Amino acid sequence: MAAALGLGLDRGAAAAFRGAGIDVVVESARFFGWRLAHPAVAWIPDLQHRSLPQLFPTTARWRRELGFRMQIASGRTIMLSSESALRDFKAYYPGARNKVCVVRFATQPPAAFLNTDPSDVIAEYNLPANYFYLPNQFYRHKNHQLVVDALTILKGRAIDVVICASGSKEDRREPGYYDLVNSEIQKRGLEAQFRHLGVIPLPHVYALLRASTALINPSRFEGWSTTVEEAKSFGVPVILSDIDVHREQTSGAARYFGVDDPVALADHLMQISEMNSPPTVRNIVPHQDDNVRAFARSFSDAIRQTAVS
Repeated sequence: MAAALGLGLDRGAAAAFRGAGIDVVVESARFFGWRLAHPAVAWIPDLQHRSLPQLFPTTARWRRELGFRMQIASGRTIMLSSESALRDFKAYYPGARNKVCVVRFATQPPAAFLNTDPSDVIAEYNLPANYFYLPNQFYRHKNHQLVVDALTILKGRAIDVVICASGSKEDRREPGYYDLVNSEIQKRGLEAQFRHLGVIPLPHVYALLRASTALINPSRFEGWSTTVEEAKSFGVPVILSDIDVHREQTSGAARYFGVDDPVALADHLMQISEMNSPPTVRNIVPHQDDNVRAFARSFSDAIRQTAVS
């Protein structure tokens, strides 16, 4: 990074690109310098540091901002993951004249990861047959506290709902966040309702997702949610925070709740629980190959346009 900023070129990377006959470089959380001879696409996953600056230490926020501004100033093609991110980009960088491409990714779970029997995984983690799945890292913007508040409301209604959560406890921006949420779970007596499994093997993630009653994503901000995309690939019902990108990602075909509205989330959980639907293990939806092909085409188009510009 120092060489790319100070000298205008990461010479080691540039030499590697030349030696490998690279046509186009994709920069992901990396800047190779404004003197890079190769056409380059800069992937900006989201602009959370601008939308929720309070969640970033000052140094981290400005490091991220500086990197994006250097990529913009260097004339990179900018690749974004959603129309929502495009609106943010235009709002925060109104003077940018870069070519911008929106490439919405789609997931294709490897077949080897789907050989694990969900019933074995459910038994291993001592989960009930019906549970809601929340596979988000414990970052503050992922909004786990709202789920705890919704469970508190349901407990007051004498409705027993189990949320199975997985993901890392660690957030370098706020190391104590998991402990804060966990202390609330214990204080409210919700240990049986909110089950955090920690970091688990990816085949277990897919198994729990496929057998879940529904996926929950209460996040305050997303670029393009991987967990939602994975749920879509199996046709798993989704209950999502009502943010623009979730509406875009699901075309309105989900249950939504406000990011500060635990009552709405509690109502959704209660209504689905009362349907008494039998547990179901889902497989990849028939049209998922089409979704992945559409993603591949849009990504390839962005690369080709950059190569000839």
